[in-house]
Amino acid sequence: MLAKPLTLSAPGKAILHGEHAVVHGKAALAVALNLRTFLQIRPSNNGKVLICLPNIGTSLNWETVRLRTLLTAFSDGLDESKSPSPEQMDALKEFAGITTGLSTTESLGTLAFLYLYLSISAKYGQIPSVEIVVWSELPTGAGLGSSAAYSVCLAAALLTACGAIGCPLEEEKSVVRWPEEELDLINRWAFRGEQVIHGKPSGVDNSVATWGGVLRFQSGKITSLKRVPTLRILLTNTKVSRSTKILVAGVKDKILKFPAIMNPVLASIDAISHECENVLEAMAESPSQEYYPVLEELFDINQHHLNVIGVGHSSLDSVCRVTATHGLHSKLTGAGGGGCAITLLRPDTDPLMVEAARQDLSACGFECWETSIGAPGICLHSLSSLKAEVLHVFNSV
Repeated sequence: MLAKPLTLSAPGKAILHGEHAVVHGKAALAVALNLRTFLQIRPSNNGKVLICLPNIGTSLNWETVRLRTLLTAFSDGLDESKSPSPEQMDALKEFAGITTGLSTTESLGTLAFLYLYLSISAKYGQIPSVEIVVWSELPTGAGLGSSAAYSVCLAAALLTACGAIGCPLEEEKSVVRWPEEELDLINRWAFRGEQVIHGKPSGVDNSVATWGGVLRFQSGKITSLKRVPTLRILLTNTKVSRSTKILVAGVKDKILKFPAIMNPVLASIDAISHECENVLEAMAESPSQEYYPVLEELFDINQHHLNVIGVGHSSLDSVCRVTATHGLHSKLTGAGGGGCAITLLRPDTDPLMVEAARQDLSACGFECWETSIGAPGICLHSLSSLKAEVLHVFNSV
């Protein structure tokens, strides 16, 4: 059982290569983004369960006695291998006072928490009285895996609180990870949280948040690359909203209309993913600056391909054009049609050049972060390992 506060974090995700082609059986490379969601879980003796989400100004609490009344909806063959049932979701919505069909960030976050809290407690016994605070560096709705990082953090925290997995953090360690079999359990439960939020997720986002590094996703199979380098990037959110469903349908229409033209483009995107994977493995084996021009060329080629298949946008063209004036190479990441772009930064890139690019992108109305990809997955932290900003959030709630 939970004896003291625990702090954990999980990364967001970006797609390095393979957007849209992955829908048609090609390979995609998903990478862990070192913008993280942090969760602190604290034991409580007030007979309540509290969850605070300062990013969206939400704080909710329920008495554990009331939560127990819901367990009848979770007692029929409950297992992490089973998807949330419509009956369970209806019971949770009614309990939380959520109007059917409402899909706000607050509503979905509440439903995912209640589902994981109740189902994990029902399976492993004991509903602990706890206080949970979740704060994220990730923007919501930008295609960066914010919901998956949230679900992975919740699953890991609740499984630890119920004693289903261990607590590997020792006094002399600042950041630790769970053993592989326990990470697998965290990932399976987190996927259920993602189903509550998204309905039919691919499982890629929660896998990246759990395992970290770089994952290859192809035809439903997810493979973790064993050794990968950490690469610096500039991440830009154009803040242009888009519909992934519409963009995917548009690509499909183009393929049906021009198969002789489009299929070779998809094959080329697939080849880019495999070539990039080879380069990353070589870099992990023997770090060298000579690999960066290759990665930059792959960015450029893939960005052109993504424009060809119809998922580009003028805002993304602006990102590529602005960063190119500073000698940097960019491509869209995710669904396209707006959303986010990533810009590769070499280890020796002048910080003044990066700052100048950030200012120019900000002047376009975009939001930028300098971060890295290839980050570790879900981790337990000592308080001394946390950034001042994260500590401030936890201390003020």
